[in-house]
This record gives sequence, C-alpha cells and structure tokens, in this order.
Amino acid sequence: MRLIALGAALLVGAPLIGCASTSESNPGRTATEQLLMARAADLAVDGLRLPIPPGSRVFVENRYFQGEGSAYATSAVRGALSEAGFALADEKSQADAVFELRAGTMSLEQMRRVVGLPPLAVPINENFNVVSLPELSLYSRRDRIGVAEFSGFVYDARTGAPLGAVTPMVGEYRIRSHKVLMMVTWGQQSARPNERDPGDSWREF
Repeated sequence: MRLIALGAALLVGAPLIGCASTSESNPGRTATEQLLMARAADLAVDGLRLPIPPGSRVFVENRYFQGEGSAYATSAVRGALSEAGFALADEKSQADAVFELRAGTMSLEQMRRVVGLPPLAVPINENFNVVSLPELSLYSRRDRIGVAEFSGFVYDARTGAPLGAVTPMVGEYRIRSHKVLMMVTWGQQSARPNERDPGDSWREF
C-alpha cells in the first residue's frame, strides 16, 4: 500500500516538476580557433616598419585583403603602424602614402603524431561504405597552429609613385596536447584569452 501511495504521489506531482535548459550558438569557429588566428596575426605584425619616414600619414588599403579574420588583421596592422610612429589616415586624400595589404594566408593547421594506430576508415563493401576504427595508441600528440602571412607595398597617395615594398610578415601561434594510452591527457587543450605565450605543454595539466 505504501508503494502504491508513493507512486500516486509521484504521478500527481509530476506536472508540477519543472526543468530548465540553455541553448548555445554554434559559430563557424570555436573560441580557441579564433584566438589562434588572432595571436598569429599579432605576431606577424610585430615590429612592422614601412620604407617611408616615421611620422608620415598612412592610409591602410585593405580592398584586396579579404578572408576570414581580415578585419582583425587590418586592425593589428594599423596598431603596429601607430606604435611605429606613423600617423593613420581614414581617407586616401588625407594621406601621404598608401600601404596596400595582401594576405598570403590566415588560417589554421593541425598536426597529429601517433605511436600506434591512428583513426582509420575501413571500406567494408563494393559500395565504399566504411566503418570508422578509433585510435589505438600508446602515445599521441596534437599540434594546433594559427598561421598568418601578410605582405604589401607602399605608394605615394597623390601620384601613385612606388615608395617601396614590405617583405612578408609571418606569424605562428601553436598549442600542443598529449595523450597516453588514449585516456591520460595533458598539455594545452585550448588557447586562453589574454595569453600571449602558451608556455611549455609538458607542464600544463
């Protein structure tokens, strides 16, 4: 009888039980991927100099500098020029020189090294249906790398005469994680906001 009474109480109280859930957006890049690309851009423009006198007013032309992360990279270039002592112009008509940017790349790379068997996709019939086999390893290491390469040239804002070229600016930002026996993990699992140096992956837990 007690069990019946308990069951009845649960049924009566069930409609009164509430629950809550949260929803999350799913952007094209994770926070770690975005930070890897941003840190690579920051490193690429570190120490940027132009072949014109410091103090010159410069307009940064980014019409041909398109792609994911280009807005952040353009701002990083402008910040580097400001730190180098150049004045920034918002219009070509206000500038002494134009710095035209182009991007070699601003993207991500991933490299995995495995002592054992990596994940495999094995075909099982003539229709190329496959079955996925998980990694079977004693040790594996994953590197995730943000890579940026920019270059450009400078010309006179009034006459269009060439004033010089800027050699490729290159930056890489890498995080590394380790795994032993497919279960024990350590290292840099993600890029952290406001972190400019990821440190030693062997010491990160």
